Amino acid sequence: MHKGRCILLIVSGGIAAYKTLDLIRRLREKGITIRCILTEAGARFVSPLSLAALSGAPVYQDLFSLQDETEMGHIRLAREVNIVAVVPATADILAKMAHGLADDLASTTLLATNKPVLVAPAMNMHMWSHPATQSNIAVLERRGVQCVGPTCGALACGEEGEGRMAEVSDLLATLDTLLSTSTHTHQIEMAMTGRRALVTSGPTYEAIDPVRYISNRSSGRQGHAIAASLARHGARVTLVSGPTLLSDPVGVHTIHVESAGEMLAACEDVLPVDVAVCAAAVADWRAASVSQQKVKKRGDVKTLLLVKNPDILALLSQPGPRRPVLVVGFAAETESLLDNACRKRTAKGCDWIVANDVANNQVFSSAYNTVHLITENSVTCLRTMTKVEIAESLTERIAAAIRKKRVVGSPENLTQPP
Repeated sequence: MHKGRCILLIVSGGIAAYKTLDLIRRLREKGITIRCILTEAGARFVSPLSLAALSGAPVYQDLFSLQDETEMGHIRLAREVNIVAVVPATADILAKMAHGLADDLASTTLLATNKPVLVAPAMNMHMWSHPATQSNIAVLERRGVQCVGPTCGALACGEEGEGRMAEVSDLLATLDTLLSTSTHTHQIEMAMTGRRALVTSGPTYEAIDPVRYISNRSSGRQGHAIAASLARHGARVTLVSGPTLLSDPVGVHTIHVESAGEMLAACEDVLPVDVAVCAAAVADWRAASVSQQKVKKRGDVKTLLLVKNPDILALLSQPGPRRPVLVVGFAAETESLLDNACRKRTAKGCDWIVANDVANNQVFSSAYNTVHLITENSVTCLRTMTKVEIAESLTERIAAAIRKKRVVGSPENLTQPP
């Protein structure tokens, strides 16, 4: 049972729209609240009255209805649900979704939602197999849209082939899985919404002269993925990024820096925060003096005097009123991974260390990683995953830690959202 869960059902035009009536009835038997958007074409196949009677709620049709926009605007329709389901999904609405069109209430709501989306395609077999439709489906699946069906069978046009909408039982099973996942995601969002997070990412450049610098192989992919994941789950994220080739994550305030000194200054300006994740590969050393002109190649040996850079992770971990509730560091090691990482956690004073083996130099540029999460009391090995999946796993664990801090009675340590 999913009592208290809510699904926004978008009914588009197609003979299969009649199946939505049975779908609504069976979802409500599970205690699920249903809100309906009926497209202009969908209203040719099922009536607003039928949908309203079965869902027990008003049916929304017009983007420009003043009453609807006052009482339940398309942004609220898009956000105040757990799942958005397009049943049936015609070739037309799939194309609108793939290309970001927003010319009616249904397409505008789909563009505005940040919730999981399910589509149940239903159309003639030649329309389904057309390269345009297949391209649109591929785009949507890459964006995370769940596609159920179509199946093979007799079609309304009299032909037989692939294009028949999935059975209601299959839709119920998929929605059940999505709702279970959504419930877990909701718990993460409840813990993270409004929390302030600081993430550092990428390498730093430590200038030697106007041309040369000291740096490392970090791509910033893991740090950027963590910032994006925290933001997706409701946190207010500031990303302090060294030079990378990556785009700024959506929904994240990004500050671009070059040197370790600039990164530290930016981090201090962002404080206080609830969570700090130091994923940047900060150069340990910098040139003692930076030449104002390009250093000429003279002689066979050139001595470069280096001095230590500020230790950003250790400084953020120091006790005090501006210390984040949770400080997470990273340890990239080429030998004795766990021993070195455990020592680093103790020496820096941070709460967690995420350790990975970079001996083969392939982790930096790869989409995949294998990490160990080291806390005061445990060492957990996460299986090899994409860096995006690792970011999601860390976000889940961060949310649990924040939730635990609240439970044990220390909400005063959490920064309050403005």
